[in-house]
Amino acid sequence: MMLGFVTVNDIAGAADRLLAGTADTLAAQGLKLAGAVQDNLDRGPGHDCDMDLRILGDSGPAIRISQSLGPHATACRLDSGALQQAVARAEAVLARGADLVIVNKFGKQESYGRGFRDFIAEALARDIPVLLSVPVDQLPGFHEFAGDLAEALRPETVLDWCRAKTRRAA
Repeated sequence: MMLGFVTVNDIAGAADRLLAGTADTLAAQGLKLAGAVQDNLDRGPGHDCDMDLRILGDSGPAIRISQSLGPHATACRLDSGALQQAVARAEAVLARGADLVIVNKFGKQESYGRGFRDFIAEALARDIPVLLSVPVDQLPGFHEFAGDLAEALRPETVLDWCRAKTRRAA
């Protein structure tokens, strides 16, 4: 299977740190990566973190995908325009070729058919392995998208899975 996913819900930001660390390790080993990993910037007690997407294989700046809506806001903090900008930059990297795609998560936007959903499908159509995280509440939408083509991974197996899939693809 060329689609691997991890679900990590024990510590806030654990999946983001896992995928970012995986991307950093694999890039340092010379793999060509496409996609995006999320860096969460702590703003202190009582404040939501800022969420930035780092576009893999792109030297441009990170893209802030969160909005500050104020302390009493209950709406979604995602800046969907910024997310689309991130997708467009990731697509440009993918068009140049990649050994592996990493996407920070298959979230609500992807479940609704937006966000990185088409990007993930394009990578798979090109036979490029894809690694992503899936929050527990998005598993039904993810399984509807992926069917039986996705492989659940334990955090400690992610690097080995990536290395095995990129060796096979090469």
